[in-house]
Amino acid sequence: MAMRALPLALLLALLASTAVTASAARTPTLVFILAGQSNMGGRGGATLNNRWDGVVPRECAPSPRTLRLSPSLRWEEAREPLHEGIDVGNVLGVGPGMPFAHALLRAPACPKGAVVGLVPCAQGGTPIANWSRGSDLYDRMVTRARAAVAGTKGKGRIAAMLWFQGETDTIRREDALAYTARMEALIRDVRRDLGIPNLLVIQVGIATGQGKFVDLVRKAQRAVRAPNLRYVDAMGLPVANDFTHLTTPAQVRLGKMLADAYVATLH
Repeated sequence: MAMRALPLALLLALLASTAVTASAARTPTLVFILAGQSNMGGRGGATLNNRWDGVVPRECAPSPRTLRLSPSLRWEEAREPLHEGIDVGNVLGVGPGMPFAHALLRAPACPKGAVVGLVPCAQGGTPIANWSRGSDLYDRMVTRARAAVAGTKGKGRIAAMLWFQGETDTIRREDALAYTARMEALIRDVRRDLGIPNLLVIQVGIATGQGKFVDLVRKAQRAVRAPNLRYVDAMGLPVANDFTHLTTPAQVRLGKMLADAYVATLH
């Protein structure tokens, strides 16, 4: 007896179910914590008229091999603005996370079949003191990092923490001078609480500041001493009309710089 064709509605429902299942089955193998303040959260294209211009360069386009941990601690396909629902109370745009993932996945040294999991944790306008162990931001970051690994079901690991912060610490001289010690403490605490003693940390040197002590903070950033720490300098990248935030092209470039810094550790 000949089989009857499935009704169109049922066929579409089955196809949709298959697509959801396939998406859900993809889990990250390389997990990256993205932390710091607004330039990590991303303000590319979002510094005019209190809204994002919606421009998404191809280096920031969604990809099935790039996921993000949602505010509800679930893996989902990553897309701009990457920090939506995380960097709350701010107008968000393009940051370095998506171009970082694209550049990493294109790199010849990237493990074959890798899936990148991004864990956005940044919050705009925050000094490094607000990220000290026991603070709300610190606890949120550690909680999200742990949930990210648990969500890979044993397939993934935290590969690095990408840190871009310091603009707010340029306001007060005492904060600028305390930056080195606070950053070193943060690195020690994160590694201890995540149980990864040699976790790679890639720190971005600030290009701008909200105060007059930019040079002091930059000097303090370069003075940070910790094993398995890398430094990427944002100075010289294009800055938006607000004189604080990186433009979309600058964020794309920074993402590539961060990927290069990570890939260099694989050799």
